[in-house]
Amino acid sequence: MIDPTAAIRIARPSGDLAAAERFYVEGLGLHVLYRAAAESPDEHHLVMLGWPQATWHLELLGGPNLKVAPTPTSEDLLVLYLSAPVEESTIARLEAAGGRRVAQGTYWDRWGVTVEDPDRYRLVLSSRAWSNAT
Repeated sequence: MIDPTAAIRIARPSGDLAAAERFYVEGLGLHVLYRAAAESPDEHHLVMLGWPQATWHLELLGGPNLKVAPTPTSEDLLVLYLSAPVEESTIARLEAAGGRRVAQGTYWDRWGVTVEDPDRYRLVLSSRAWSNAT
């Protein structure tokens, strides 16, 4: 059986690692947990972002050896449950760091704010609390 507290890594390709890193670090406040440069043609650059105390992190892959371009859809969501209203200063930081606020539909627009990152993946900041029932 898998331990429900197992760590999670979300990996995504990025067309511009520097821009994506700026969005998540300067805009959202994540930390750079690890960085690596490609050392051979079959490797790619990567940066791992997250909060040191979290059990998840976001791995962004890029560079000239990246074989897959970012192809997000409007349903590729990274949702953070804040259990509090989304602060306008947070939205302003995300936009200043290269994000773009977008509509995400009735449910998410009612319960949060959606911002596209520079690769057009969507980050939802939900004012709701996480519950297994929702």
